[in-house]
Amino acid sequence: MIETAGEPLKVQATGAGETAAHKVRSVRAVGTRAVLAELSGTQDVLALQALLLEKPLPGQQDVLAAAETVLVKAESPASARRIAARLMQLDLTAPVQRDGELVVIDTVYDGEDLAEVGRLTGLGTDGVIAAHSGQIWTVAFAGFAPGFGYMIGENQQLEVPRRSSPRTAVPAGSVALAGNYSAVYPRRSPGGWQLIGRTNAKMWDLDREPPALAAPGHRVQFRPVRDALALAAEPVAEPAAAVAEASADGLRIVSPGLQSLIQDLGRDGHSGLGVSAAGALDRASLRRANRLVGNAPGAAGIETVAGGLKVQAVGDRVLAVAGAPSELSIASAPDEAGDTWQRTVPVATPFALLDGETLSIGAPESGFRSYLAVRGGVNAAPVLGSRSTDTMSGIGPAPLAAGQLLGTGGEAESGVVGNPELQPDYPGAGVTVLDVVPGPRADWFDQAALDSFAAQDWAVLPQSNRVGMRLDGTPLQRSRQGELPSEGTVAGALQVPPEGLPVLFLADHPITGGYPVIAVVVDSQLDLAAQVPIGGKIRFRWAESAPAEHTPNNEEASN
Repeated sequence: MIETAGEPLKVQATGAGETAAHKVRSVRAVGTRAVLAELSGTQDVLALQALLLEKPLPGQQDVLAAAETVLVKAESPASARRIAARLMQLDLTAPVQRDGELVVIDTVYDGEDLAEVGRLTGLGTDGVIAAHSGQIWTVAFAGFAPGFGYMIGENQQLEVPRRSSPRTAVPAGSVALAGNYSAVYPRRSPGGWQLIGRTNAKMWDLDREPPALAAPGHRVQFRPVRDALALAAEPVAEPAAAVAEASADGLRIVSPGLQSLIQDLGRDGHSGLGVSAAGALDRASLRRANRLVGNAPGAAGIETVAGGLKVQAVGDRVLAVAGAPSELSIASAPDEAGDTWQRTVPVATPFALLDGETLSIGAPESGFRSYLAVRGGVNAAPVLGSRSTDTMSGIGPAPLAAGQLLGTGGEAESGVVGNPELQPDYPGAGVTVLDVVPGPRADWFDQAALDSFAAQDWAVLPQSNRVGMRLDGTPLQRSRQGELPSEGTVAGALQVPPEGLPVLFLADHPITGGYPVIAVVVDSQLDLAAQVPIGGKIRFRWAESAPAEHTPNNEEASN
């Protein structure tokens, strides 16, 4: 049972002894399609991860180990409930092998938080440098972003809390501390760790095997250097037109608008590499646009926000636009006299864009994101099985640019749909209500905070993006103090940093996080959440359905 009003279900292990040390202690629901197994130590975490990767449970979709937990994503809510019960029965005595390769990382110790870490630890600046470089670190887990390894040291001299408010952008190559861990940011990204230095080591390279410089099991030595190192180069996203330029036709980008990206339905199953699923934020709208032009549901299309996208046909094309309702205008190619004319086409309806004609997508009447599908799909180069752009990790095609030519692929699988399709209502000037289930760490908040969370309207801040929606309102107070070890999380999770303002994770979210998740938006409403515009208002409503939570006393565990 999951309570939505009173004290959230308290999960704790019962009993002691040798058996408990080799079993899952408890299981917490993470939304409707994932569960979080809590374990007694690193050895049990790695044993469970190895067991689930070797012998996946029915309905298991992805597995992510973290400091004291293993997140298991399921293909459906029913599968999540069955997995939750099955996890309690597993024997975790399997040995875990580590290769132990030593990686040396040259580091300039001049981070913005170096002095603060010296104060927090009592070591001073020189003492922090000596303690960090004078021990061997072991990569225990990958997470947060591709190439981001959580490293455990030989002692706890450098244990420090995360920043009370995370930075919106941490430079690539930043060497950082949080809790008992050290890590190197592989690319520019948001982050709440304490920055003590920088390196030019390339932590993630898809052309390298394995792509992570420091993978789980590797040992790491940080070597102080005084030379001025350039920050690690940002990973270069695959140009979207790399495949297209070899062909003579497709879609020419006249203007990309505010942000236009190539997206399909994402790359599930790579959490262990630190890679999030990415993909279209409004999955239903991409599927609808693809269906209209006769594509496979997961064919790559263009996701664009707030209007402004203009594309020109090179050769005759069949297109459809779904998602936020907008004016779609088509300008003809100039005739022999240089004259042009315009026509409009409706959304959610297939139409022809003839050679030389230009389609313009206007500002949305409601909603925020539109999806343009072209028959055959956008033919960008796949990365890890997907053509999606992941803005957090930099994997996939680069954002679209003016003058770029996109080719079309072979994703058409049926005839063009002859009739328009009904679209749902999209968020407008009012308040959008999203159903949520209690998060795995709802018990970090008292009843007053839970009531405040669901009673107020939260405003979507301009700092929001595909990684997460930053919300503004009355801050939520935690009832529990201290730091939460980093653990896996999901799209739809609402993390609450110490400042008390929730962040709603979207498709490009970091796969692990260290702030408590108070609630999770139900999976079926993530498409709606993605359509709430900047400045829009959201109210959260407690729902009832989520995977059962389990402790050793839960009778379902024996079924």
